[in-house]
Amino acid sequence: MKLNRFLSVLLALFIALPVYTLAQKEMTLEEWESAMSTLKTKKESLVKEIASLKKDIDGLKATLNGMQSYEDCVNEAYQLVGATKDDVDNFRNAVRELEGKIRRKEGPKSDRQKDLDALKRNKISALPEFFYKVHEDLQRMLDEWVEETTDITYTVVKGDHLWGIARKKEHYGNGFAWPKIYNANRDKIKNPDLIYPKQEFKIPPLTAEEKDKYDRLRRNYKPAPTN
Repeated sequence: MKLNRFLSVLLALFIALPVYTLAQKEMTLEEWESAMSTLKTKKESLVKEIASLKKDIDGLKATLNGMQSYEDCVNEAYQLVGATKDDVDNFRNAVRELEGKIRRKEGPKSDRQKDLDALKRNKISALPEFFYKVHEDLQRMLDEWVEETTDITYTVVKGDHLWGIARKKEHYGNGFAWPKIYNANRDKIKNPDLIYPKQEFKIPPLTAEEKDKYDRLRRNYKPAPTN
């Protein structure tokens, strides 16, 4: 309604001002008729333009009325990934928590990568709110994270062997990883079956690939049958 009143006032001014101007100076009848004809043509053009604008406005209103509400769109997106609002809220909190750990470099880095991989496998990560954060931003942050490696020094005691040292929880927690210790101390170990008390060995950290390798060996190991 406000737009209609504005356009009507504008049209009236457009017609009235030239008429007022023409009235201020003397003109012949022919000149007056020519001026009025020109104004009439312009008026008809404006009326058509107003009608076209009204039609466009009506079309936009119809489109707006037919559109889903924001909440309906969100709920539909949740249904596509099989999630509820609570599921999405929990996922959002998990993303924030992981991002904080990565920014603070709370290692080991391999564990943070596992956390991120779990988020990537969740269908909720396909929602626009999370896609680039989970699949690109956090992965880039992890790739740029240079983890400082610090070797642990261990002093051999009587009864020790490389398998047992590797199996200690403070080291690898996996006896199959003993070659890592052997290779890191080849200058002190001539025979991996022979180590001696008071020898000091470096216990370097496992890479993510090495950890996965030795974990697979442990899972697939089957003791030889005994008679």
